[in-house]
Amino acid sequence: MEIIELSQRPALLEVAVDYFWKCWGNEQNRIFYKDCMMHSMDATKTLPKFYMALEAEQIIGSYALLTNDLISRQDLMPWLGCLFVNEDRRNQGIAEKLLEHGLQQTKLKGFEALYLSSDLEGFYEKKSWQYLAKGYGFSGGEIKIYTKKVD
Repeated sequence: MEIIELSQRPALLEVAVDYFWKCWGNEQNRIFYKDCMMHSMDATKTLPKFYMALEAEQIIGSYALLTNDLISRQDLMPWLGCLFVNEDRRNQGIAEKLLEHGLQQTKLKGFEALYLSSDLEGFYEKKSWQYLAKGYGFSGGEIKIYTKKVD
């Protein structure tokens, strides 16, 4: 398995857009993902960046480093978003590798901590992420915010 940043393999743009959209989107917002991902390809920009775990050139997982994860706490960044592992590849340590890769990239980009929002119970705590605060999504609902310092 290798983890790549999308701008390293621009030929995968459409495949990556479809993957992220199918994991997180709806019928109306494929253009949202495509526009975000197209503008992440600029190597002079630190964020946003989209990452894929590849095995035999097939995407088996993903995550993104974002300036904001559509949450009220816009004073925090970067955000880890879009963490996903294909169902048939779960419980094999891939999510942990993606999370660690995200922390490494965060450090390389000069940030001291990484943030994420989630409604999962127990998953991130088991991975040594710390609950920070509650935030609010753009629909108004509460969501937990977690953080982890980079080493």
